[in-house]
Amino acid sequence: MNNFDESQKEELDYLEKTLSIIKKEIKKEEEALNLKLGNVISSRREMWENTSHGSEDFDKIPEMIAYLNEADTKTRDYIGTEKRIDRYNRLIKVPYFGRFDFSEEGFGDREKIYIGLCNLMDSEKEDIYVYDWRAPISSIFYRNELGKAFYKSPVGIVNGEVLLKRQYKIEDSKLKYFFDSSIKINDEILQEILGRNSSPKMKSIVETIQKEQDIIIRNTESDLLIVQGAAGSGKTSIALHRIAFLLYEGLNSKLSANNVMIISPNSIFSKYISDVLPELGEENVEQLTFDDFVQGEKRQNQMERLMELQGSEEFVIKLESIKFKGSSEFVEIIDRVIKYYERKLIPFKDVYYNGKIIETAQQLKDVFLNNKINMPAAKRLKRLENMILNKIHPLRKKRLEAIEKVVERTTESHSLEIKSFSRLIAIKEANKLMEYIHSFTEIDYMRLYKLIFKDKDLFFRLSKGIKLPDNIEKIITETNKNLNRGFISYEDSAALLYIKLKMAGNEDFGEIKQVVIDEAQDYYPIHYHIFNLLFRNAKYTVLGDFNQTLERSGDDNIYDYVERILLKAKSFKVTLNKSYRSSFEINAFNQRLLNKKQDIISFERHEAEPEVKFMEDLNQLDKSLCEDVRKFYQRGYKSIAIICKTKEEARDIQIRLKDSIDIKVLNDRNYEKKNSLLVVPSYLAKGLEFDVVLVYNVSKVNYKSDFDKRLLYIACTRALHQLTLYYTGEKSEFIL
Repeated sequence: MNNFDESQKEELDYLEKTLSIIKKEIKKEEEALNLKLGNVISSRREMWENTSHGSEDFDKIPEMIAYLNEADTKTRDYIGTEKRIDRYNRLIKVPYFGRFDFSEEGFGDREKIYIGLCNLMDSEKEDIYVYDWRAPISSIFYRNELGKAFYKSPVGIVNGEVLLKRQYKIEDSKLKYFFDSSIKINDEILQEILGRNSSPKMKSIVETIQKEQDIIIRNTESDLLIVQGAAGSGKTSIALHRIAFLLYEGLNSKLSANNVMIISPNSIFSKYISDVLPELGEENVEQLTFDDFVQGEKRQNQMERLMELQGSEEFVIKLESIKFKGSSEFVEIIDRVIKYYERKLIPFKDVYYNGKIIETAQQLKDVFLNNKINMPAAKRLKRLENMILNKIHPLRKKRLEAIEKVVERTTESHSLEIKSFSRLIAIKEANKLMEYIHSFTEIDYMRLYKLIFKDKDLFFRLSKGIKLPDNIEKIITETNKNLNRGFISYEDSAALLYIKLKMAGNEDFGEIKQVVIDEAQDYYPIHYHIFNLLFRNAKYTVLGDFNQTLERSGDDNIYDYVERILLKAKSFKVTLNKSYRSSFEINAFNQRLLNKKQDIISFERHEAEPEVKFMEDLNQLDKSLCEDVRKFYQRGYKSIAIICKTKEEARDIQIRLKDSIDIKVLNDRNYEKKNSLLVVPSYLAKGLEFDVVLVYNVSKVNYKSDFDKRLLYIACTRALHQLTLYYTGEKSEFIL
């Protein structure tokens, strides 16, 4: 028997043993599950039979709480067993994907370490058959070649030597093949995985994590981790695997799923990534978009409006307004307005009750401005309100008692009438008093924001020394017009939220310890100030690509203000310049489209060159596009998207093509790629990927500005295997 045959027999034997252990654990857990279900049912029945069901039986409440706690404990135990069974059922299909043999320094024994999605232990013998990819020792698999190696264990650095490194292809519990490799995840496995058709959901990348990716995923020292990644470099996958790693490490750091928040670019993207963490054996964490925090215009409406205004003076004003209202300069103006409001605009008044002075306006203002503990303005005003009411309460009580005594001296026939009348007077008096107090203790945030633009003299006084846009007068006029008609633009909604958070504080997200911000380039300084106010106790992972900014040109400087605003003790910035999503040919096309030098390395997966097709008119374009869709489906591609410029264009395409082919417009209410042809507005395609991308009407008329070029770049970088662009008339000058 030669060496390969011996190794193959060894691997087949080990796989068989591993599968038998998994089956044994499943059987044990299923037996326990039936018993635990009985415990849950009996616990709840006992609670029902032995506790009071009346809300007024206060003596029984402690007993009821004890029963509830017991029932909850047994329910959690049952759910935990269900999750373990689910994990074993996933594990049995692909128990592991890698192995390395490690000899620890000073011991000499050769230990075989198999790497998989989660730990597998024989619960009877306590032998470990598979190590979780996140375990400290597993880092060797991703970072080291044969020879000297080390890893950070909970007790310190462990040195040793890697004697063998092996990778496996296992499908449905069957070993397809294996091979030995060295420094990195071998291109054979990576090529195969990257060459697969795109699935409806983002999938885990644990089989193919590269060294530089592993360093990011396992970084626990940084309070702020910034990742600049080229399109297709796997930024989002890395972020999700990082969350899974941090939750795994959470046993030590007390981090759980409800301590993590993902800020997604839109709800479509949230749905797209929703299955990754459960696939890695972790609970899903909360995802929010910035739209969820604000009232008014949504981000995609802002994008649509910009495209609608292109070529007009309004476009220039809108664009400059977006940039200015997102800037650190505007944040400084808002901060000055808040200070001015606190010192000059709060209409403090003398407070009287029953002819007696309670507090003078000056006394109230002095107490308010004496802010040694840096309490937000709204909380200080509420504290003043409580102080006033606490002084009025005993006086009001005495007055009511005096009224009651008068009532007692009246005849019985008039008593009820006088009592009712006195109560009515007391209620009206209380309401009037509260209305009076609220006139200076409650803040009208919208009114304050309107004041910034309504009073130009005030605006320019408060912005003294701050660089303003050249067309600031037009921005002020346009903002006034919008606010007066009740329209809150996306950029205004961010400013309003900042004012409210700054003046009222925020306690809603105090438990959040880790925040992941994706598509970081879409956020301006004001957004990061808002994140800082929302998530005061959090560490951050910030991921972006400055080449995918839309309404402004981007470069590496966008991360400078992120660091400056979030201001964390330990920050670390890393660049991912290897693109894995698209084929080599598509990547080369995209770099020519961007027309600027980029330090991007394309993965060597060669496929067809992108096609640029001229059509006489839109009817011919539609016909050619439908023929191409059928052709690509016949070739076995699963996910195909027509990417166009606007939502209106997407609806128009659907109407024109629906009789020829099954087609859907991608929007916030649906994200199921499946086998339907999707029409996607370009700005909603960020982060998504498709086997085939067909870019609609890339004519000179349709794609002419720098803004359009960036939209086109985003559209083209969504393609994995095939990219085709169609146009009528003259093609866009951006397509070389």
